[in-house]
Amino acid sequence: MSSLRIAFIIGSTRPDRVGPTIADWAVDHATRRGDAAYELVDLAHVGLPLLDEPEPAAAHHYRQDHTRRWSRLIDGYDGFVFVAPEYNRGVSAALKNAIDYLYAEWNDKAAGLICYGSSGGLRAGEQLKSTLGEVQIATVRAQVSLSIYDDMTDFVQLTPRDYQLGNLDAMLDQLVRWAAAMRALRGGLVRP
Repeated sequence: MSSLRIAFIIGSTRPDRVGPTIADWAVDHATRRGDAAYELVDLAHVGLPLLDEPEPAAAHHYRQDHTRRWSRLIDGYDGFVFVAPEYNRGVSAALKNAIDYLYAEWNDKAAGLICYGSSGGLRAGEQLKSTLGEVQIATVRAQVSLSIYDDMTDFVQLTPRDYQLGNLDAMLDQLVRWAAAMRALRGGLVRP
C-alpha cells in the first residue's frame, strides 16, 4: 500500500500573509516524522475565482478547467491539514470558496486544523469544522491554535511556544490514524 498523502492547505491568499510561514514550520516538522507524504497546497497559487460553476458541487458536472484541476488535485489526497486564519471571527473567504467548489473529492477523508489569529483562530476553527462536516470530512480532535500575540513576534514572525510542537504531533498522530482508516473505507466505495 502506498504512503498516505496529506495536503497542508494554506487558507489565506492575501499579500504578506503569515500562513505560508506557519505551513512551512508544520510541514518541515511533519516530514521528519516519516509516517506520510506531506505536501503544501497554497490557495494563492491554485487560481480559483469566486465559485463560478453553474451546478452544485455534489452533481460533479464541472464545466470550468480550474475546477477540474482542483478536483484532480484534492481527489489524490487521503487527508488534509487546513492552515486557517481567523478573519472577522470566521474562516477566510478564500478557504470557504475552495471547499465549496468540490464535494465528492472531500468525502470520507480526515482533516486536522492549524488555526491562527488574535484568539488562536478558535472561532475560525469551529466554523471550519462545521463546513468540513457538511462535505463529509472527519476532523480530528487535537488541533494547533496559534496566537498572533503569544506565538508570533510583531504579528508576522512565527515564534511558537514550546508546547505547540506537542500539539502539532498530537494532531498529526490522530490525522494519520484517521486518514488510514478513511482510506480503507473509501476502498470499498464506488466514487463518481
